Amino acid sequence: MTTSQTTIDMVSIAALAADAKGGVDIVALDVSEPLPFVDAFIIVTGRNERQVAAIADEVEEKMLEAGYKRLRREGRADARWVLEDFGDIVVHVFHEEERMYYSLERLWNDCPTIPFELPNPVENS
Repeated sequence: MTTSQTTIDMVSIAALAADAKGGVDIVALDVSEPLPFVDAFIIVTGRNERQVAAIADEVEEKMLEAGYKRLRREGRADARWVLEDFGDIVVHVFHEEERMYYSLERLWNDCPTIPFELPNPVENS
């Protein structure tokens, strides 16, 4: 399935917001084929709970500024895996340990990635 321009725009906004708060290893997956109710997953890692929460907050703020309302959010209290549902896209902000444990990229490895550009991507060290 071809990714819509709206989805591409939403992915870019979320990725830029995550990057702005130091999110690393940002990946966008086109999950529209296996999941008829969502077009893309954005997966990002924060190095600690405070950063995970800050990334999730920034994504939500920037998406709202662009006119995309958050439908659901889970995991904000613990800030180990925050899931934010914006309808066409779902943003997963993981703590490093949870990202390795749940390994969503491996689970969805048949799905193509959605390219996006970041001004100064942070290298994962």
